[in-house]
Amino acid sequence: MEDNSDWLGLSDEKALEPNLRICDPHHHFWEFRNDQTQSRYLLDDILADINGGHNIVSTVYIECGAMYKASGPEEMRPIGETEFVNGIAAMSASGHYGASRVASGIIGHANLLLGDAVIPVLESQISAGGGRFRGIRHSVPWDKSNDVPVIRGKRPPHLLMHKVYREGFAHLSKYGLSYEAWLYHPQLPELIDLAKAFPDTKIILNHFGGPLGVGPYANKRQEVFEVWKKNISELAKCSNVFAKLGGINMEINGFGWHLGLKPPSSETLMKATRDWYNYTIEKFSVDRCLFESNFPVDKISCSYNVIWNSFKRLTKGYSENEKALLYHDNASSIYCLDKPDF
Repeated sequence: MEDNSDWLGLSDEKALEPNLRICDPHHHFWEFRNDQTQSRYLLDDILADINGGHNIVSTVYIECGAMYKASGPEEMRPIGETEFVNGIAAMSASGHYGASRVASGIIGHANLLLGDAVIPVLESQISAGGGRFRGIRHSVPWDKSNDVPVIRGKRPPHLLMHKVYREGFAHLSKYGLSYEAWLYHPQLPELIDLAKAFPDTKIILNHFGGPLGVGPYANKRQEVFEVWKKNISELAKCSNVFAKLGGINMEINGFGWHLGLKPPSSETLMKATRDWYNYTIEKFSVDRCLFESNFPVDKISCSYNVIWNSFKRLTKGYSENEKALLYHDNASSIYCLDKPDF
């Protein structure tokens, strides 16, 4: 994909409520990702985004398959990603790059299909994180339609229901680790089952549970919304599940922002997506929701300033306490950023 910086610049906005403290709990780092609009996204790149006017005080890194080790046992290769990110976090923690603390928390990968054999991987990840390691994401997006894009390799169906996957999953709570749930909306019933089976494991729902808008789901937004609502309502009954608000500006969500002559404004984004936000906040409450950027993935559709402005437009009528929870306090608490181990 081509860099879209010039296109993003066509919708330039100043940050709204610039003093509101924000912890961005979902972003990535990578290099050599030619399938993305920005093939390189490292410390200087995220600093250029977060220093655009919003008060980003901390961030949480979410695994994306970056910088795996080139050799060694297959199951241990994801440790390379944590080592790579922990180095960036250490750079940020020096204070030389500004007041924001980038990657204060790190979410890595472990193959939960290892079952009980995942234990040494978890222990190695915790060690490599230098006190910043907080949890695991073993993504499971799958759909029966071949017209739904495959993200980072094809996966087998129904992984969340797999006996061995659950054997691996069972070890997360023993180490105080959370689980990032990245899936597509038809898979939400399986996540509900998992959350009920492991009530002591903290689960963070990524990107609203991946409501699809492509392939057989194209031009069926209301139909998808009704199915999604039913499952989100049931999932919200699980007190161990928290919901990230964001990450629905990808191609798979079907809004087609990247095809426009200019990117959407924050007001346009908010109006088009607010039903998903409002319903999730209604069901989970402000105590279990947290805004996310999903950068640089969502950069295909909008700039960092625009996406946070869209959230702030949505919460214009919220109290100061509610905003503090949604933008900073919930994320800081969920990822234990206030009491780091290092």
